[in-house]
Amino acid sequence: MASSAFAFPSYIITKGASTDSCKSTSLSSSRSLATELPSPCPRPNICHLLFSRPISSGPKYQSAKCTKPESPVPKNLFINAKQACAVGRRKSMMLGLLMSGLIVSEANLPKAFASTPVFREYIDTFDGYSFKYPQNWIQVRGAGADIFFRDPVVLDENLSVEFSSPSSSKYLSLEDLGSPEEAGKKVLRQYLTEFMSTRLGVRRESNILTTSSRVADDGKLYYQVEVNIKSYANNNELAVMPQDRVARLEWDRRYLAVLGVENNRLYSLRLQTPEKVFQEEEKDLRRVMDSFRVEKI
Repeated sequence: MASSAFAFPSYIITKGASTDSCKSTSLSSSRSLATELPSPCPRPNICHLLFSRPISSGPKYQSAKCTKPESPVPKNLFINAKQACAVGRRKSMMLGLLMSGLIVSEANLPKAFASTPVFREYIDTFDGYSFKYPQNWIQVRGAGADIFFRDPVVLDENLSVEFSSPSSSKYLSLEDLGSPEEAGKKVLRQYLTEFMSTRLGVRRESNILTTSSRVADDGKLYYQVEVNIKSYANNNELAVMPQDRVARLEWDRRYLAVLGVENNRLYSLRLQTPEKVFQEEEKDLRRVMDSFRVEKI
């Protein structure tokens, strides 16, 4: 292995010997060879490698065959060189992992900043309303509302916009609905009517959490209503004995509604989310509510 790595073929013809006797003879040079390992492997701490004693030109050596080196390169030299290369590669890998760790650490920003979603604005100039919604929410068509967006991960979390027709009833202001409390009762009745079920053993519990009014930056009045509805269903609705019909919680949801009047229409932005999700995303959902505006068309 050592001779193939450092010795180069040199066809040497000794004095007085025929050329045919050494045609296939390969001999290492008697001169010292300075060896260098290719980059990035470190160079071994060897200055000269002496292979064989010089071949004299005297008659004693005229018939001598080309000899092998008496002092071959130690095997541990190449083992050390390979180990040095391996160490160099490991250092390069560690450096790469360190740099990648720094990049990841930059991505691990504080939760208050990293978890803040990006909002988009939806503007309907034809029907006269606008609002903001989380960027990752997708639009669902054919849902029965004028516009419908849904969280692609939490399917029970969505928003929609509906408005009345001026031909059926004309609204001049929100006062036509009464106070925010009266408007909240109407919103709750509407929700319960929509969620009415014909299944046996289904029971709904509902209550109005808060009702409020505010004047937005556009100078218009808006009502906000928050409702909680729980749905219970029997695990065995066809059981004869009451003890065999155990009611279990199906879902627990928070419903948020923002009401506004413009163009003789009653506009309603409605948000639906599971109660547990609402506790985590309340700030973002309230931002959607506060962004709702009705426009003159």
